[in-house]
Amino acid sequence: MYGLLLLLHILGATIWTGGHIVLASIILPRALQERSPERLLEFESRFEKIGMPALIVQIVTGLMLAHRLVPNINQWFDMSNPLAHGIAAKLTLLALTFGFALNARLRVIPSLSQDTLPTMAWHIFPVTLFSILFVTVGVAFRTGWFY
Repeated sequence: MYGLLLLLHILGATIWTGGHIVLASIILPRALQERSPERLLEFESRFEKIGMPALIVQIVTGLMLAHRLVPNINQWFDMSNPLAHGIAAKLTLLALTFGFALNARLRVIPSLSQDTLPTMAWHIFPVTLFSILFVTVGVAFRTGWFY
């Protein structure tokens, strides 16, 4: 079961992080250069179909993997336990990602225009960084950096 959870988690991370790296490094610069919110909206509508399920898979498998490592959920934020550092880091990154995504979905995307493209960029870059940090923390678990 552990191997399957880890595989699904890594596949979700590959899709989520890879998509955001493509968005931040290829789609967004072109959209800003061309002042084309349509480029972002087109990518977002396509990526959302695979990106959101990938994120959901990551959340579910991540919680299950965390529970396998530290079965007592109350200890997930006990910083005297080195494993709690990674779990707390991932949960913090998840909360930040959720906050930026919710703000973008409710405030920025409905009024996305040539003038608001830079505001969207200020949402895309942090979420991309958070996704890379998610992977970094995951690698830290597998390599023993936390314990």
